[in-house]
Amino acid sequence: MASPVFLGFDLSTQQLKALAIDNDLNIIHETSVHFDNDFPEYKTQGGVHKHEDNLTVTAPCLLWVQAWDLLFDRMKCKGFDFKSVVCMSGTGQQHGSVYWKKGAKEVLKFLKSGDSFYDQLKDCFAVLDSPIWMDSSTSTQCHSLEKAVGGPKRLAEITGSRAYERFTGNQVAKIFQTQPKVYDQCERISLVSSFAPSLLIGEYAPIDYSDGSGMNLMNIETKDWEDKCLEACAPHLRQKLGPLTSSCSQVGNVSKYLVDRFGFSPDCKVVAFTGDNPASLAGMRLGEGDIAVSLGTSDTLMLWLKTPRPALEGHIFVNPVDTNAYMALLCFKNGSLTRESIRNSCSNGSWEQFDEALNSTTTGNHGNIGIYFEVKEITPFADGIHRFSENNDKVESFPKDVEIRALIEGQFMAKRAHAELLGYSIGPGSRVLATGGASSNKSILQVLADVFNAPVYTIKDTANSACLGCAYRAKHGWLGPDHSFKEAVSNAPAYQLAVKPRADAHEIYTPLTSRYIALERSITTES
Repeated sequence: MASPVFLGFDLSTQQLKALAIDNDLNIIHETSVHFDNDFPEYKTQGGVHKHEDNLTVTAPCLLWVQAWDLLFDRMKCKGFDFKSVVCMSGTGQQHGSVYWKKGAKEVLKFLKSGDSFYDQLKDCFAVLDSPIWMDSSTSTQCHSLEKAVGGPKRLAEITGSRAYERFTGNQVAKIFQTQPKVYDQCERISLVSSFAPSLLIGEYAPIDYSDGSGMNLMNIETKDWEDKCLEACAPHLRQKLGPLTSSCSQVGNVSKYLVDRFGFSPDCKVVAFTGDNPASLAGMRLGEGDIAVSLGTSDTLMLWLKTPRPALEGHIFVNPVDTNAYMALLCFKNGSLTRESIRNSCSNGSWEQFDEALNSTTTGNHGNIGIYFEVKEITPFADGIHRFSENNDKVESFPKDVEIRALIEGQFMAKRAHAELLGYSIGPGSRVLATGGASSNKSILQVLADVFNAPVYTIKDTANSACLGCAYRAKHGWLGPDHSFKEAVSNAPAYQLAVKPRADAHEIYTPLTSRYIALERSITTES
């Protein structure tokens, strides 16, 4: 028998992509559809429609439907062997919602192999432009939801996050309040990540626990819809959302439509799709105690947690590869652009000079601490540049070499402090997995290792981590509940060890990080 093939899909903001791997996790096929280029008639920019109020951002769900037609046609033209696929899964851009019109379920169930998805489903949606993650027009709904459950902290304790404008519950509330007749016409509300597998199995697919955590509607402990949240957003919402399911579960076999049209095996399984950030956790193969740090324009952290502590900052999701665990997500706006700004002002725009200064200064920077928010930060919500001496006195400036170390140490102490506030703790087996532009700079990575007191590994080719993660998840789901995700991806390429922490790092940075977070709170209070 030929090696089984596993398919991963990524329905992101700008494109739909398919990636296939064999049983040894080798990538054997890739195909993509680019929304702006392949469907100019929808007049999207970056895959979206930005509205005149500069707050509302939507995307045409019929574009997504047509994209699946084109993707499968392109795969067929490339000679892809659909019959070899034993299982598939995927991801969708988080928080977006799709509104199926009454009667759509029957259309999905009886699709005719001679016609496209688009031709048969074009009249099946109550809302043609779906709200997506870039939308920020629901502040009123956010305040109402927080008030209904007892405040932002209580909402975070229940759902893993305080109310955010892009989160699906608040988007649904806006649809209900502004378009009640449209809401009434709707028989099922899908996330983008449950809309996609619905096309593949020919019936409504359930929302998975992990992406369901990004809606402000699901209780992350019980893994069920929270009635108080549902009632605060819209009536009959539990029925319209349907059931929740484990991210590792098989949600059905591929539909007869796809068997007849493209030659899939009728035994091909479909595993629940999830959100893009959870899918990236799978693609980067995080394990218990691990932390992934993406060092880009914004710096992003993903954490594997056993016992989370939801807070007003950051997000807690159910873990996509272990339903008994959780993942946390933190985003920091002041990433590479801030590092480049200090490089320009303190080392003549030279990374070589920057690294020399960083390496010449003492671990812990003699107690000097810097907080650098050149743009309004997300975590915490504050701005400005703040420098403190070893005695916590504010100072106007640092010598250039001290400034460079203060920046890098401050950025990583912030990440450690906020990770710990969400429940992360450094253990003997903890690893830091680094990706993004600055992950090629060993001087910066050395500080990262020292602050977290953990070895730092780098991962090549992480641009497709979400799509690849879903191919991995397809294999995991196909193997079944008796097999761990770690076992499913045991053949994946090894991480490359970049740096180890210095022996005295823990003694230096544990008290220094405590000082950092206290100082950060003081400037947040001031602002």
